[in-house]
Amino acid sequence: MQGRYATRTIAIVGRPNVGKSALFNRLAGRRISIVHDQPGVTRDRISADCRLTDNPFTIIDTGGIGSHPDDTFSQEIEQEADIAMEAAKIIIFVVDAQEGLTPVDHHLADYLRKTDRPIYLVANKVDEASHAGLADEFSELGFAPSFAVSAAHNRGILKLAQSISSHLPESAAPAFESHAPIRIALVGRPNVGKSSLVNALLEDDHTIVSDVAGTTRDAVDIPFTHGDINYVLIDTAGLRPRNKQDNTIEIFSAMRAKSSIKRADICALVIDASQGITAQDRKIAGLIADYDQPCLILANKFDLFHPDAPKSERIGAMKDDVNDGLFFIQHAPIIVASAKTGESVTRLFFGVEQIRKSAWEGLNTGLLNRIMQEALIAHPPPSGKNNKRFKLLYATMAQSSNETRSIPTAEFILFCNKRSLLPQSYERYLENSIRKKCAYTGIPIRFTFRERTPRNQGKK
Repeated sequence: MQGRYATRTIAIVGRPNVGKSALFNRLAGRRISIVHDQPGVTRDRISADCRLTDNPFTIIDTGGIGSHPDDTFSQEIEQEADIAMEAAKIIIFVVDAQEGLTPVDHHLADYLRKTDRPIYLVANKVDEASHAGLADEFSELGFAPSFAVSAAHNRGILKLAQSISSHLPESAAPAFESHAPIRIALVGRPNVGKSSLVNALLEDDHTIVSDVAGTTRDAVDIPFTHGDINYVLIDTAGLRPRNKQDNTIEIFSAMRAKSSIKRADICALVIDASQGITAQDRKIAGLIADYDQPCLILANKFDLFHPDAPKSERIGAMKDDVNDGLFFIQHAPIIVASAKTGESVTRLFFGVEQIRKSAWEGLNTGLLNRIMQEALIAHPPPSGKNNKRFKLLYATMAQSSNETRSIPTAEFILFCNKRSLLPQSYERYLENSIRKKCAYTGIPIRFTFRERTPRNQGKK
């Protein structure tokens, strides 16, 4: 744990449902934590950067502690808050001004006094100036400084951020690297071991791990450095079929997981090696493909897959099963690992590096056109209506794909006579022809078509 967070780090703590996640989102400048009236929604530590001030700092959101909103996880949530407080330079103690001072607040105040960290008291839900007096009763807790804010209405947030920043140590170097970290989203159905993998990679119990499916509710962003490369691991909620999502929080968690797929640089689809490929695994893989995201497949719990067979045979059999079940993303490298034993978990980064290199070793225009012409000659496109065929005039790499993404997709522009004359099966054939010359490991290939304007168009 030590050294992974910068010295300019704060932790937000408090009992459930006082608005910690809403405050976190305001300081982060975007919606990251799930905000809901149900107590205990936030369970894991979630971190983000606050850039409201000239010198940014890191904020950590924690699960609500003190009133046992969820008996299954109350001990783990308290442990998460303890770890976050240990990593932080300042602790933000959030209370609910509308509800007033409660016995749980007193208990938490006693609990927090045991730390040597400065404590900021933040009375949340002071939604109007006329409500400012509601924060006065919390003065008996004896914490200073104190702030009256409204996370919901963005009242007092900038003043709070400026005060926090001024009391944190100055950064000896720029707080954030000029090169953005690589965002890796771990996605999959519930209970395949995504959070266990995160903990194994970090060598730290960062996320709550349980046999209860759906333990992770938020998409948890975790900064991490491996070797000389900065990453953000995004631990997402398990995606169940829509008709099996039994409450609004689970539906919202699924939406957040899908959003994480979109914003990630690489998606790691985590499957349970002991159970094989399921229909839900295929559905999630389809989402990754629909979003044109670079991806790899991580077969977790490999220690349970034919454990008595020779390892080389087990790996071969696992890869065959994955390729058969997820045939539409065969460009994704397959990694076998076990979060429980720690076997091969760091090969995730080898797979990421393999994809990164493959993305930037793209084809030049001359070679691309030779590949396409050879493919067209070897197997001409089928003839369509009126015996017309698809004709490729020219192909080129889309320049924007290398400029807008940390790990670009392989997007090719095909100048042609008529797009509708190209069957989908032949489009896959062209993609496979490209991959024979340039594998584009883990990288989706996308074609954009530009139709030739008919010669007689515009003539009378």
